[in-house]
Amino acid sequence: MRIFDPHIHMTSRTTDDYERMAAAGVRAVVEPAFWLGQPRTSAASFTDYFDSLIGWEPFRAGQFGVRHFATIALNPKEANDPRCRPVLDLLPRYLDKDAVVAVGEIGYDSMTPEEDEAFAAQLALAVAYDLPALVHTPHRDKARGCERTLAVVAESGIDAGRVVVDHLNEVTVKLVRDSGCWLGFSIYPDTKMTPSRMVELLREYGTDRMLVNSAADWGRSDPLLTRATGEAMAEAGFSDDDVDKVLWRNPVEFYGQSGRLDLSDLEDPTAVDPQTGNSILRGGS
Repeated sequence: MRIFDPHIHMTSRTTDDYERMAAAGVRAVVEPAFWLGQPRTSAASFTDYFDSLIGWEPFRAGQFGVRHFATIALNPKEANDPRCRPVLDLLPRYLDKDAVVAVGEIGYDSMTPEEDEAFAAQLALAVAYDLPALVHTPHRDKARGCERTLAVVAESGIDAGRVVVDHLNEVTVKLVRDSGCWLGFSIYPDTKMTPSRMVELLREYGTDRMLVNSAADWGRSDPLLTRATGEAMAEAGFSDDDVDKVLWRNPVEFYGQSGRLDLSDLEDPTAVDPQTGNSILRGGS
């Protein structure tokens, strides 16, 4: 089983996680820029963070045979903090980088006017830089949040097929499905979505435009739940091809729209030689 996790925050994870993921079949990941759990106090802290997403983290992942890509954005939660708004002016510097395959996470947290502005501005950047967009849906009032999200996406002029609306559930899946956007599902131990529930959604809606991610971060989460979902699909009677489509080909197709997704040496399983040691070189190439 080959796995591409299209949304995982490896900055929050350990090298042990990389080792376990590689052993489970994870060969590539996309790490979206997100909230770190406490407020940042200046735009300069984002510069350091973005630099790590395109520098240190791909190097760290590579020690375990995992290809690392990033999405860059001002996240919805911090769009409300005036200290962070200057980040919008920093984004063009990073959206030109080869390892940046989308603008994200963008969207809504509390559905404020400030979030409206940041969301629209960053969708415009996605259009300007010819990049896909990764959209975060709010954890509260999710149905209304998805409706508002899709309205802003439609107003932006971006092609719906270049947008993934993430953190969906049974309440929002049909709404997003009908919009033409891609559908993202975060598999979590206690919240959001479980492997068994995901299997039922795949039975009902099929495998097209479906992305399954772990969204693993500093909270209670599990970077191996992509693998668990693939196993649940197999147990439910889905074919190996269905599993490969959901866990590998779909994220490759979506992020491949960036023109920056080079996985040529990962398509052949024999080309991947993950290092299994628990040590890592420090800061060098």
